[in-house]
Amino acid sequence: MITIATTDGTYSGTSRASTVAPIVFVVDDDISVRESLELLIESEGWQPETFVSAQEFLARPRNLVPSCLVLDVSLPDLNGLDLQKRVAVERPDMPIIFITGCGDVSMSVQAMKAGAIEYLTKPFGDEVLLSAIRYALERSRRALEQGEKMKALRQRCASLTPREREVMALVVSGLLNKQVGGELGISEITVKAHRGQVMRKMGADSLPALVNMVARLDVATAAAR
Repeated sequence: MITIATTDGTYSGTSRASTVAPIVFVVDDDISVRESLELLIESEGWQPETFVSAQEFLARPRNLVPSCLVLDVSLPDLNGLDLQKRVAVERPDMPIIFITGCGDVSMSVQAMKAGAIEYLTKPFGDEVLLSAIRYALERSRRALEQGEKMKALRQRCASLTPREREVMALVVSGLLNKQVGGELGISEITVKAHRGQVMRKMGADSLPALVNMVARLDVATAAAR
């Protein structure tokens, strides 16, 4: 994949997430449901993968492609709501669509509060499910692309020397080159040289773009704590 820094600090380019066939995972212990959903999913050009239990699904290695999970609430081992908690932590780019044979209001509220995008009670129309899957896959694609952009941004930041990171922090805080030099005990000419290296390595063509990048890195770091 090729990524190019733009003037607002974001990245453009063709990502792997936008060029591979999406996967729709189905976890349901009813074989007739699995088989019917497999055919429906294939008819839309998506890749179906079906599982009889939550543990079987969790044993499947993760793929960084657009995907979603069509999940039955009642399962033989780990139930759907418990699996949802695991997926939220381990695979946050995978939206969940619940399907169930019983319209339990409390369960539906719990699932939606935990981030499910849909809670469908069987029987449901094909188009209702397909519409939910389309929305889920688009959300997954966007999440993966954002992840790729952040990874590229972190790599650029990691390429900076300790001194360049110091200069970057002071520059984005609003200090002039002369002030940065005073803070670090170096000449203004040296500051300019470091600043130029920072702009080049970060792929920023303006100070606002650099400020945007640093803000995104700070937000991502805070969210990870």
